[in-house]
Amino acid sequence: MIFCFTFITLSACTTVETEVPVAVRIANAAPAVSVTARGETTPVGTTNADAADDPAIWRNAADPAASLIVGTDKKAGLYVYGLDGKVRDFLDAGRVNNVDLKDGVSINGQRGILVAASDRNAVTRAKIALFQLDPATAKLTALGKVDGGAGEAYGICIGSDAAGLYAFIVLKDGTINQVALDTSGATPTGRIVRTLKLGTQSEGCAVDDRTARLYVAEEDVGLWRFDARATGPTTPVQIAAADGKNLVMDAEGVAIAPIGEKDGYVLVSSQGDNAYVAYRLSDDAYVGRFRVVDGAIGGSEETDGIDLMLGDFGPQFPGGLFIAQDGHNAAAAQNFKLVAWDDIVKALGLPQ
Repeated sequence: MIFCFTFITLSACTTVETEVPVAVRIANAAPAVSVTARGETTPVGTTNADAADDPAIWRNAADPAASLIVGTDKKAGLYVYGLDGKVRDFLDAGRVNNVDLKDGVSINGQRGILVAASDRNAVTRAKIALFQLDPATAKLTALGKVDGGAGEAYGICIGSDAAGLYAFIVLKDGTINQVALDTSGATPTGRIVRTLKLGTQSEGCAVDDRTARLYVAEEDVGLWRFDARATGPTTPVQIAAADGKNLVMDAEGVAIAPIGEKDGYVLVSSQGDNAYVAYRLSDDAYVGRFRVVDGAIGGSEETDGIDLMLGDFGPQFPGGLFIAQDGHNAAAAQNFKLVAWDDIVKALGLPQ
């Protein structure tokens, strides 16, 4: 989300509006360390628009360098990229905003990679668009759509527990519907089993299956966590406020770095000052802030969606992969920047 005010004129806004200058937005922000990207994707096909939005990572355990990235062009559909950033597939899915995926899901009788996207083709009725990702061909196949509730689809994340598989679809007004998914048959089905609520516009989310916690960013308010169990309490706990210090609104994408049985970090995009903030999962404590700055590859700014997965991704990303949408990709259309988790750990001084 980008706010426009009357300062100087930029083409991204109207003739009387522009983005708030970074210096205005970060006057009280805490210092941030710097990292550089080791890779980037081909720009999305929609030019001169806020189009690229959210990435999801699939790790190929047998051949880490052959892992894949799914990314949204929220004006057009879904891309599949290799770690070299090249397009492996594009599926015209219309206005899909956020995306998540999960491996090992029963899909029409066989285990596979399920991809879920928040479908906002009808702004008054949210849908969850479901796809299967073929790891051998990097192709996406549409499985169908399930109902996400009344309102405009925005964020999405997938979680599972002993009771089943769930998609959490975040509607633009802050409503979060927990949808039980069944993709075991020829046609997927979904059923809203619980509704959670934040007060204002929300989008990014991530589920920690280990601790049954759901993390959601309320853009102008801060980062929250919920009990992710369908039978759990619905009251949110605030982890951080978007007060312009550690976290600068808009709070956007959310991603988790799980370490051990229940520790690790939750990261959130501090879009208002082009930074990313880390909090410790065990006690919600603030850990630090970083930015992806220009290097051999350009940095990332005005980031919407992020994703993070630990583990070996080959020689470029041996300890894990962090991906951030880049809202200002020089003269090209928007794309996604690829950062080594090891670089972030070193810059923040995290335990290794």
